[in-house]
Amino acid sequence: MANDDNGMKFTRRDFLGASSGALAIAGVGPVASVAAAQQGAAKTDANYSDRAKSNPGPTNSVLDAQNPSGFNPPSTDAGAVQTFKYPFSFGHKRLHSGGWSREVTQRELAVSKTMAGVDMRLTAGGIRELHWHAAAEWAFMLYGTARITAIDNDGKSFVQDVKESELWYFPTGVPHSIQGLGPDGAEFLLVFDDGNFSEYATVLLSDWMAHTPKDVLAKNFGIPVTALEKLPKEELFIFQSALPGPLEVEQKVAAGARGLSPNDFAFRTMQMPVTKRTKGGEVRIVDSKNFKVATNIAAAIVTVHPGGIRELHWHQNADEWQYYFAGQGRMTVFATGGRARTMDFQTGDVGYVQQTLPHYIENTGDTDLKFLEMFKAPVYQDLSLSEWLTHTPPQLVMAHMHIDKATLNKIPRDEIVIMPE
Repeated sequence: MANDDNGMKFTRRDFLGASSGALAIAGVGPVASVAAAQQGAAKTDANYSDRAKSNPGPTNSVLDAQNPSGFNPPSTDAGAVQTFKYPFSFGHKRLHSGGWSREVTQRELAVSKTMAGVDMRLTAGGIRELHWHAAAEWAFMLYGTARITAIDNDGKSFVQDVKESELWYFPTGVPHSIQGLGPDGAEFLLVFDDGNFSEYATVLLSDWMAHTPKDVLAKNFGIPVTALEKLPKEELFIFQSALPGPLEVEQKVAAGARGLSPNDFAFRTMQMPVTKRTKGGEVRIVDSKNFKVATNIAAAIVTVHPGGIRELHWHQNADEWQYYFAGQGRMTVFATGGRARTMDFQTGDVGYVQQTLPHYIENTGDTDLKFLEMFKAPVYQDLSLSEWLTHTPPQLVMAHMHIDKATLNKIPRDEIVIMPE
């Protein structure tokens, strides 16, 4: 592939960079920053006495405990790096009879300019109504099973069932629907290739019909106006309905004389070979090379075992949008101008790293850390620090790092992805 300080006391300055919405929800107010940190001054543990680390004023102890790397940052952190974390738990949950949705867009996470995400839950029978988007939709099943439908650009039908850890992708403008199946519906993550995307800005069938004169609809469909008296007067968005019929029956009926679409908008993730496996974890890469319809979104599905680390690396071709769906970890992002910031992540958090900025993700818990790396790009690309250093003339590297040849020889020559090897 070219492709904790847990339990420590810390200060509230981590939240200075957070969005105002997150601050309001968390109940954390602005506090004075440390001037030396803002100036990128070098810091060591010796700079901080117990008194300097103390936080005797009001604090949100729950959030503090979840964010030790912000409360008492590593001595290597420096300067002002824009907040790159936002929890879905802070998002507004849009409740409907058949389920709910909540979103994290650039409005919630200002740095997230290229991608946005929606966490959606459907009951058994709950329907995300027929619709389409001005952005491409990539989805990852988090729980349960669902039935997805679409038609391709030739008007041919696609109907398929998807289960936990499987994917789908619908290009811009392709109309589709999602319905939760038994026994308990589904929950899934939707990722869109536009940071300003919003579920509130979607073309919905019910909206379209409600805002078109009934006599025009009657002429269009060749039916009497009286047949349209019960049309919904507002959007359905997510609504409760009966469970659908057997998959094969619905596929046949929807296909009609045209036949089924040759495009497979779903991807059986767990049926593909692991792209890279080490003692530290594993990664599966899904992009246009193996999921042909996903022409504009690439992904890595990453598992890091306890004690493991997603090695120091960067991505050349796109910003990275992350979603953490199991475990806990921390990430340091190194920015230009000698700036660096560390933030902690838990299940349900969104992270973001701007294109080409170096970073790592470390498992800080005692269970597997699992997360998605998402890119607005047709193919996945990355480079690791180790492979850069070991494929550069040794004398040049030793002169920079002040290490000897024996030490340099111990650095892995290939990209490991997840350490230990």
